[in-house]
Amino acid sequence: MAFCANCGTQATGAFCPNCGAAVGGASADPNLRGGYVPPGSPSPVQASGLTDNVASALCYLFGLVTGIIFLVLAPYNQNKTVRFHAFQSIFAHIALIVLGILVSIVLSIFAMITHGFGFALFPLLWLAAICLWLYMMYTAYNNQKVKLPLVGDLAEKQA
Repeated sequence: MAFCANCGTQATGAFCPNCGAAVGGASADPNLRGGYVPPGSPSPVQASGLTDNVASALCYLFGLVTGIIFLVLAPYNQNKTVRFHAFQSIFAHIALIVLGILVSIVLSIFAMITHGFGFALFPLLWLAAICLWLYMMYTAYNNQKVKLPLVGDLAEKQA
């Protein structure tokens, strides 16, 4: 007597009476030879999605949003490398937001004292943040683990 690999119900025919899945030698995959898999042959391989390096790089794409998405998605939230990059992306994005607010306050005070010179430094700081973002995506795509100061240690503990 055969059992369904999908739900575990006993099946007498080629298909499970409970869930309709193929049992034993029959296969519902139309790409196989006539829909039949010989007994003892390996089952067809299904695509698992993104590779680790692409998923790690995409964690940095939109900061908080993509970091949280990759921590929630099933195959990626169990991968230690992807989890590290997702947590580092989240923590780095939060740190950049806080740092941006603090720098804005300091540069505003500096601009009042120097009659506007402080605001000229703000685009340079944004350029540095964009360069850091691109660098982190590039290194994650190339399977290199770069730990940022402070947030990298937090991300490693969480992963």
